[in-house]
Amino acid sequence: MFYHAKRLQYFTPPSKPDPVYAKKLQELIGGSLGEMTVMMQYLFQGWNCRGPAKYRDMLLDTGTEEIGHVEMLATMVAYLLDKAPIKSQEDGAKDPVVGAVMGGNNPRDVIMAAAMNPQHNIVSGGGAMPADSVGFPWNGRFIVASGNLLADFRSNLHAESQGLMQAVRLYEMTDDPGIKDHLSFMIARDTMHQNQWLAAIEDLQSEGFEDKVTPKIAHEYGKSEFAYQFWNHSEGNESAEGRWAKGESMDRKGQFEYVANPQPIGPEPNPPQPQPQLHSTPRTRQMQDESASSASMKNRVEIRGSSN
Repeated sequence: MFYHAKRLQYFTPPSKPDPVYAKKLQELIGGSLGEMTVMMQYLFQGWNCRGPAKYRDMLLDTGTEEIGHVEMLATMVAYLLDKAPIKSQEDGAKDPVVGAVMGGNNPRDVIMAAAMNPQHNIVSGGGAMPADSVGFPWNGRFIVASGNLLADFRSNLHAESQGLMQAVRLYEMTDDPGIKDHLSFMIARDTMHQNQWLAAIEDLQSEGFEDKVTPKIAHEYGKSEFAYQFWNHSEGNESAEGRWAKGESMDRKGQFEYVANPQPIGPEPNPPQPQPQLHSTPRTRQMQDESASSASMKNRVEIRGSSN
């Protein structure tokens, strides 16, 4: 059961409407690394959790908190769109458009970058949408919920790292004190969540549930002679200077080895030839003629059989 309290977690209204910034803020709502993604990711990880109760409880705590973050951002978008002067939506693009034309760029791109999202009026009636800053709808494929807590917690750390990066960038894109104060709360919570997932990873490993490489069984299945080689697949050998190229591996089960000039181990590909019924191009003209003849013969037999 979920329970909704009417008060927001935190909120400071903007000093004035700004429909262009509302468009940008949509990225924190429905972007691939936005609040809707971490909300659904943590909730599904929690609902699917079969591990110790503290992990399930923590995931559901944080997933539910993220629902509140979506509500906060949706409220901010509504304020930014409130009484937005429709007539002046593209005024900010007028001078840049001239520069774009003179510079050989597409003026439409400049106009769209400096204008509000028309869907904010046409589709949502002045409200937020479950979409990113260019109108792409939020997608459930953005989330990760594998059932393996270490793999999931690492994904959560990545999501919070990228989400915090975007929040900081948006903080620096505005001079509005209300927006900055509002985002400062979200930046603080994202900072906590990064630390939280680092702590959860440490906790999980210290209790022996997982090792550095997940899942543990991979060490038994993998070809050990290749498990700790770093292959240099580009010009230059600067990568040889990294921790990944020498010394004990991070899982302490091998020694890193730097392979400066890796060579292919397998043969040249020789895929099976196509079935005649698919009418694909085979390796030789003779094979094509034989396929055509075979297909024609089979077709005649089938026709003759059906007529009988």
